[in-house]
Amino acid sequence: MSLAEDIKRKIDIVDVISECVHLEKAGQNFKALCPFHNEKHPSFFVFPEQQTWHCFGACGTGGDVFSFIMKKEGVEFGQSLRILAERAGISLSSQGSTRVAENEAQQRLFHVTDAAAEYYHHILTSTATGEAARKYLNARKISPEVISDFRLGYSPNGWDVLKTFLQNKGYKDEEMKQAGLIISKEGNSYDRFRNRLMFPICDIQGRVTGFGARALDNSQPKYINSPQTPLFDKSSTPYGIDKAKNAIRINNLVIVVEGYMDTIKAHQHGWNNVVASMGTSLTEKQVEVIKRLTKHITLALDADTAGEEATLRGIETLVKSLGKGIVDAELKIISLPQGKDPDDVIGESPSTWQNLVQEALPSLDFAFQVTMSKLDLNKAKDKSTAAQKLLPLLSEIAAPIYQAHYIQKLANILKVSEATLVTSLKNLHVNRRRQTYPMAGESFNPQRPDLASPLDDYCLALLLQYPDLRSMAQELSPDHFESTENRELFLAWQRAPDINTLSQKLDPGLAEHIQYLYHKSFPPAIKKDFSNRQAVCSDCILRLQERLTKRFQREREFMFSITREKEGIAAELAKLEEQGILPDQQLQEIFIREGNRRNKNDTSQK
Repeated sequence: MSLAEDIKRKIDIVDVISECVHLEKAGQNFKALCPFHNEKHPSFFVFPEQQTWHCFGACGTGGDVFSFIMKKEGVEFGQSLRILAERAGISLSSQGSTRVAENEAQQRLFHVTDAAAEYYHHILTSTATGEAARKYLNARKISPEVISDFRLGYSPNGWDVLKTFLQNKGYKDEEMKQAGLIISKEGNSYDRFRNRLMFPICDIQGRVTGFGARALDNSQPKYINSPQTPLFDKSSTPYGIDKAKNAIRINNLVIVVEGYMDTIKAHQHGWNNVVASMGTSLTEKQVEVIKRLTKHITLALDADTAGEEATLRGIETLVKSLGKGIVDAELKIISLPQGKDPDDVIGESPSTWQNLVQEALPSLDFAFQVTMSKLDLNKAKDKSTAAQKLLPLLSEIAAPIYQAHYIQKLANILKVSEATLVTSLKNLHVNRRRQTYPMAGESFNPQRPDLASPLDDYCLALLLQYPDLRSMAQELSPDHFESTENRELFLAWQRAPDINTLSQKLDPGLAEHIQYLYHKSFPPAIKKDFSNRQAVCSDCILRLQERLTKRFQREREFMFSITREKEGIAAELAKLEEQGILPDQQLQEIFIREGNRRNKNDTSQK
C-alpha cells in the first residue's frame, strides 16, 4: 500500500469536505454549494462510497481528497500529502516521502485490544470465574496448547469488569469505546462482551483488531463480533490468517471454513493452512488478503441449504476476483456430509477430512451440481433458471478454452445448442455495459471496491519503464487516471524528456510512488518483445479510455437526475454535447477499435 493510499483509507472525504462547506444529505451522497465558484443551487456532490467529489456546475471537475485540498488550499500535491498525513496521524520524514511512524492513536487502540485479549485469556485459563468456559472447551476437545496459541479467553458476567481493569491500566473510556470494547449509552458505559467465550481476531501481522464472542448460556445471538472500528472490519480479514499465512505459502493452498471453532480444530490436527470467513460467504476484501499468499483456494462451508448458497456466493466472489487468472488458480469445494461442519468431521475422523480435501470438486463443477440438483430440467422455466444462475459465473472467465469447456458442459446438461448460450453470454455482457447507471431521481453511487487504481498503476509503470512507448500515450490525458497521485505523476512525465529529469524535478511527495511504479515487475515477454509490449500498452490505453467514457456516461445520467434540483442543467448538458462526440458514441468507437485490434491479432497468429 502506498502512502497516499494509506492516507485515503484512514481519512473520510466527507469529514474533510464538511469542515469547509455545509453538506446536505442527498440519498446516499451529499450535496452543497460549490466552494470554488458562486452559485445559487447546489452543484457540488460528495460520494462517500467512492470517496470522491465532483462539481457539476461551472467547475466541471472533481477528484479525491487530495485534489480537493489542492484546489481549496491552492497547494501542490506534496503539500496536500503533508496536510492530510498530519490529519491521519502519519509522520513523514523531512523529505515528506517516507513513513516513520503509524498513527499514535491507532497504536493506542492496538495496545488496548491486546490488553483486553490478555485479560480475557487470563480469566479463562487462571481463575475460577473461567471454569464454565474451560469445561465448554474441554467438551469440544480443544487442547490447552491451541487455547494458548489462539489466545482464547472468557469475558466475565459483569457490567464493568473489563472497563475497570483497563482504566487501572491507564486507558481512557473513549479509547475503549473506539476499540469496540465498551458501549456508551445515556451518559453511562459498560462492557460489550459478558459471559462469552472470546476469540481474538488478528490482522495478518498478528495484531488484535477485534473479537468474536460465543454465548455460554441461552443469550441470543449466539455469536457476536466487535463493531466496525478504526481497527476492525469483519469483511476484511479472514480469521486465523496470522497463524495460517506461513502454512498457506508452504502448501500453496488455503482452506476457507466458516467458523472460529472450525479453524481452531483444524489447526489442532495439523491443518495449519485453514482460515475462516467469519460469516456465510467470502468477501472480496478477504480474497484480496488471501491472493497475496496463494491462488489455490478450497472452500469448506456447511452442507445445509444456507451453506450451499454461501458457497455459491463465495465461488462468484472468487471467480470475479480471479477471473483473468482463473486458469492459473485452483478453486475447489469440499462437499461436507449433511449436517456436519468441518469441526465435526475433523474431530470425529481426521482421515475422513483428509479424504474430503483430496476429493474436493472444482468450484464451477460444484456450482453446476448444486444448481441442477434443485431444478427439473424437463421444464423450460427451470432450464432458464439454471442458465441465469450459471452464465454470470462463466462470463467472468477470460480464458476462451476454459470458458468454452463449461459452455459445452452446460449446453449438454440443458440440451440446448452452444450457440444459444454463447448468444446469451453476449447479451449478458451488453446488459452489464448498460446497467449500473442511476435513473432520474436516484442517487449516483458508482461502485468501486478499493481505493487503489491497479489499471492506472500498470499503465504508468509501463510508460515509466519503457520510453519506447511514449508516443502511444498521446491519446491519454490526466483525466484518464483516477487518483490524484497518478494524475500528477502523468503530468510530470509528459513534461519531462526522460526518467532522470522527471526524478529530479518531481514533487518530493511523489517520490515513494514513482519508485514503486519504476520497480514494478512485468512478464519476460513484455521486457524482451517490443511488439508484445506495444500490444499490452495499447490494451491498457483502450481500457482507460473505456473507463473514462463510462464515467462520463454515469455523470451525464446523474446530471439528468438532478434537473429538478439545479438551475442551468440544460445549459450544462448543451455544453457537454457541444464539446464533441457524445459519451455513448465514444464508448461505441472504443469497442469497435478494440474488436478490430483483436481481430488483427487473431489474423496475425494464424
